Amino acid sequence: MTIELGALPAEVQALVLSQGRLQALQELDLVLASDRDLDRLARLAAGLAGASMAGLCMVGAGDERFASAHGLATMARPLGLGAFTIAGHESGMVLADAVADGRFSAEMCGGARFYAGVPVIVHGQKLAALCVMDERPRDGFDTDLCDRLVDLAGVAGTLLELKREAAVRDRIASELMREKWRHALTLEAGKVGSWTFNLVTGKVSGNDMLRQMYGLPPGASMRIDDLLARTEPDDVETFNAALQQSVTQDADFAVEFRLLSGRRLSARGRVYERDASGQPRVMMGITIDMTEAREAAEHTRHLLLELNHRVKNTLAMTQSIARQTMRQKPDPLEFIDSFSGRIRTLADAHSLLADRDWAGVGLIELVQSQVEPYALAAGDRLTVSGADAQLPPDHALGLGIILHELASNAVRHGALSGETGHVAVAWEIADGTLTLDWLEQGGPAVTAAPMIGLGSRLIHRSLDKILGSQVRLDFMPDGVQAQIRLPLS
Repeated sequence: MTIELGALPAEVQALVLSQGRLQALQELDLVLASDRDLDRLARLAAGLAGASMAGLCMVGAGDERFASAHGLATMARPLGLGAFTIAGHESGMVLADAVADGRFSAEMCGGARFYAGVPVIVHGQKLAALCVMDERPRDGFDTDLCDRLVDLAGVAGTLLELKREAAVRDRIASELMREKWRHALTLEAGKVGSWTFNLVTGKVSGNDMLRQMYGLPPGASMRIDDLLARTEPDDVETFNAALQQSVTQDADFAVEFRLLSGRRLSARGRVYERDASGQPRVMMGITIDMTEAREAAEHTRHLLLELNHRVKNTLAMTQSIARQTMRQKPDPLEFIDSFSGRIRTLADAHSLLADRDWAGVGLIELVQSQVEPYALAAGDRLTVSGADAQLPPDHALGLGIILHELASNAVRHGALSGETGHVAVAWEIADGTLTLDWLEQGGPAVTAAPMIGLGSRLIHRSLDKILGSQVRLDFMPDGVQAQIRLPLS
């Protein structure tokens, strides 16, 4: 017959299902897979007892299995021999003929007749039975051999405790190693230099990111004097003052300083080890390269100042254009048409500058943006030629307005208003000065009247902010001619 857990005596059930025992058994699973030391113990037990079978029988909540075995199968068996062994006396349980005992079936005995088992105790819990078995029954079992089996069970328990502790240490060491690598990768990805500074010896231990900041090769040894030698002399005193304040006042170490290489660093740390008298021994901390952040902040500051300046100028220019256009074009429809064109010119120039962080605009790009809309209607009657050059923001805004006024006037009144006129835009750069010529030919006969007014004033005044600039506007009978001179320096 097969004994189920519920059929076991109450005291055996209570021990088998003890939560402390089951918890200890679960933790022991870390070390039970294919263990050669436990197999040696099983062979040694079989040899001492002169038995054909021996093993370490682990007693679970619902079955028994052998963690090590000699001469028998390790498959799971119903609760029985092992459960009764751990529930009995620590001196063990001996059965001359287990099959003949009414408590056990042949299935539980696994082909064995003689059985002797001793509890194996791990951390105060009876987890297993060290047992020896034989296919034939025995009339008796030597008491001395029982004592030796008890000793072997004690060795097995100690061995399991040691192996469990070793497995736990290995797991912790592995987790610590993973954490160390994760920490190192995080610092590397964040471009953070970590360091440990021995205040007694002056030695600095750190990661390669710190060495990279100071221009040192990977793995190079570091001392505080070596690092200060690479620091700007004016900042060494600041560094030392912050360090002194930290160690004497038990305050956080925090300082920004520059290196001779031009890099700007920020270091933060704290004393974490002192000797018996309270004197600081070791400081730990991090260093961050602030160079790019500072440059970005400075660049942003300049952009905001530039933007503020440009917005004020643009608002003033827009207000002036609106007033002048209203005076010249009191009719609402004419005002909207003329004013909208001039505002679009400003917007286009601003868009070009904004796309380039207000660093300037290429001359060819500016000319194309202001002239090409009219070139589509004029076909090959409008030609543009000249080498490219970088225009500062004020130059680009002023020249953009001039080109717009000249082009729109050419379409309304000048060479592009008919079918035979031609416009040539050409420029050259010499001695740091841009000279741009606008030449109209073949259009209607020209008088000064069409250009007198706001358009003419815008052309003359658009470059007032640029020292050394000149604008000459001539109303020749064959067409309007304009020459713009701009110093590019």
